[in-house]
Amino acid sequence: MQRDANRQISEYKFKLSKAEQDITTLEQSISRLEGQVLRYRTAAENAEKVEDELKAEKRKLQRELRTALDKIEEVEMTNSHLAKRLEKMKANRTALLAQQ
Repeated sequence: MQRDANRQISEYKFKLSKAEQDITTLEQSISRLEGQVLRYRTAAENAEKVEDELKAEKRKLQRELRTALDKIEEVEMTNSHLAKRLEKMKANRTALLAQQ
């Protein structure tokens, strides 16, 4: 009976030791995972900030593009108008030279 009790005590001591090791391992895992969560959260916040900045930059560039396209259209219209005026002037000059 004493031997049985000693065997059970030894088993319980071993189980206690094993449980304490498991607890230590789990606590270390918790600390490691908390660190990972913190790093991932920081990375996600930085990514969101960069995304917002890129969206703002995209809107700015799209505005600039629209402005540039409007300016191109305006310049093309002016160019077309001036080309027509030049053709009229050439035609008038040719007519004047033909009259002389």
